Amino acid sequence: MIQFSKICKRYPGGYEALKNVSFEIAEGEMIFLTGHSGAGKSTLLKLVAAIERPNSGSIVVKGQNVSSIKGGALPYLRRNLGLIFQDHKILFDRSVFDNVMLPLQICGFDHRESAKRVRAALDKVGLLKHEKTSPIALSGGEQQLLCIARAIVNRPSILLADEPTGNLDLDYARDIMNIFNSFHQVGVTLLISSHDESILRQFKGRVLALKNGMLCP
Repeated sequence: MIQFSKICKRYPGGYEALKNVSFEIAEGEMIFLTGHSGAGKSTLLKLVAAIERPNSGSIVVKGQNVSSIKGGALPYLRRNLGLIFQDHKILFDRSVFDNVMLPLQICGFDHRESAKRVRAALDKVGLLKHEKTSPIALSGGEQQLLCIARAIVNRPSILLADEPTGNLDLDYARDIMNIFNSFHQVGVTLLISSHDESILRQFKGRVLALKNGMLCP
C-alpha cells in the first residue's frame, strides 16, 4: 500500500529531515508515527501526499511512484488520501457545511450526491447540528473534527493525520481516536503522527519511531 525505499529529504540550507528511511505499510494497517519535535514526522507525511518530494529514494503509494509523480496526476493520487495537518486551512468565510463540501466540488461530484456525503461525514464526527455554523464559532476540538470530516468526505482509502490530538483535552482526543479506530475497522489505512503515549497504549497499531530523521530499529 505504502512503501518507502531509502528515502532522503534535505531542505535548502542543508538540513536533513529524513535520512535513508525505508518501510512498508500494508493495506488496512493502523500505523503510529512517533518521535521528538523535528524528528521528521511531518515531512514523512507530506512525502506520502507528494506535498514534498524526496531528494533520493522512491515512494510507492497504491502501486504509483509518487516520488516522481507529474503535477497532472496529483489530483488522482489525492483522491485516495484524507489529509489532516496541524495547519487546519479552514476557510472562515464559509460555513462548516461548505468547508466539507469543497473537496467534492474540486473533484466535480454531483451536488446532490455531494450534499449527502457532506452530511454523512458531519454526522460521523458529531457536527451535523453545526452544518450552517461559521467555523470561527467552533471550539478547538470541534475545528479538528471539522478537519476530519473534510478529510473523509471523499471516502479515502488512506488517512494521514499529523498530531490530530495535539493541544486537545482528553475527551476530544479520545473521541477523535475512536473515530480513527472505526475507520481502521472498515479497512482504511491510517498513518497517524503522535507523541501521546496514552494513545499508543490504548489503540493497537504498529509504531514507526523516528529520531533525528532516521527510523529507530
